[in-house]
Amino acid sequence: MRLAVPLLTSLALAALPASAVTDLPAPDAFAAASSGRMTLVDIRTPPEWRETGVGKGARRLDMQHPGGPQGFVADLLKQVDGDREAPIALICRTGNRTTQVARYLEAQGFTRIYNVKEGMAGSGAGPGWLRRGLPVEPCAC
Repeated sequence: MRLAVPLLTSLALAALPASAVTDLPAPDAFAAASSGRMTLVDIRTPPEWRETGVGKGARRLDMQHPGGPQGFVADLLKQVDGDREAPIALICRTGNRTTQVARYLEAQGFTRIYNVKEGMAGSGAGPGWLRRGLPVEPCAC
């Protein structure tokens, strides 16, 4: 069964329309990021990263960027080697901020944005990264 999840995730990612923002369960985001098929980006703030840790393999990019939205986009592009078509999954605490940021990024020309809508703490979309027992890394940021 464990091998089926990454395979199903691969098939699901390949079948999605190029310009859709799609919700992605935390286990699927972890599997895709762990295998290098997707960049997982935690958009929470440094105090939140310190409080709970960061999902294993996630890149940290505070959405409250000192350079504003343009600075956030520029730093995100650095994370994906300038490729606006690279698959990127966004995670925050409960999925509210990622929903907004995903829409913004789509408007900026990013074509494969995924929203880990259940977030780290859980929401109506699911129990969340932490309650699912997915691995985290401490952040001394």
